[in-house]
Amino acid sequence: MNKRMIFMLFMSLLLTACSSQPSRENVEVAVASDWLVADNVEMRWTIKDGQTSETGRGTLIRLDIQRDEGKPIEEFDTIHEKLLHLIVISKDLSYFNHIHPEYKGNGVFETVNVFPAGGEYRLIADFKPTGGDFMTKMAWVKLGGEPATPVPIVPDANWVKTVEGNRVRLSIDRMGANEETTLTFSVTDEKTGQPATDLQPYLGAIGHVVILSEDGEQYVHVHAVKGQGTGPDAVFMTQFPKSGIYKIWGQFQKDNHVFTVAYVVNVP
Repeated sequence: MNKRMIFMLFMSLLLTACSSQPSRENVEVAVASDWLVADNVEMRWTIKDGQTSETGRGTLIRLDIQRDEGKPIEEFDTIHEKLLHLIVISKDLSYFNHIHPEYKGNGVFETVNVFPAGGEYRLIADFKPTGGDFMTKMAWVKLGGEPATPVPIVPDANWVKTVEGNRVRLSIDRMGANEETTLTFSVTDEKTGQPATDLQPYLGAIGHVVILSEDGEQYVHVHAVKGQGTGPDAVFMTQFPKSGIYKIWGQFQKDNHVFTVAYVVNVP
């Protein structure tokens, strides 16, 4: 065998070996294709019997999280100390509950909620599959039973509210749609008027804030600014997605007890 033939044989073997290994681009595409985004995740909601809770008893809510091909999503990352956050809000925004369903495995979460009356409720779930984006899934559900008389959704003229002995003043630096804005909740003791300096961490932060539009379609999960202390101010950064009326729920913890304060605002 002459030198030319030996060289051609060597190059052929080299090219064959290289073609058998995935390129960096192919590897990156393969990894990206396994990454879960909201469009590839389905949430199945089940409300036991679809009935209003009986007195002293709750209604079972089941959440079944799957890939779009029907395969259960089995692993979830912890977000704000929980695997899944479930928000339950009545259609008129008068009822609010923030709960954390128990993970049963195979993509199934379950919890029991005592609904105050029949009618329509907005269910909102925040979670992050391992190897995927943080995502939100929402659904309207209708419970049997007598609905409560709707409470009008009217913007508050005064942004100072008193809840369970805590006077909370809300300040918003910008009220325009699609603008970065800061929400500041200032807490004082109702009796003494002294600033509260004993706020405890709630879900790994100084507090937790949820915003929902009047029609229930625009939902914002608000994150607290990091590195805050124990009050009296709790600061959050957010953005209102469009003009309209919104309700804001702020949740804070004192003396190992969580209290919720709510405001209705009109965003021009």
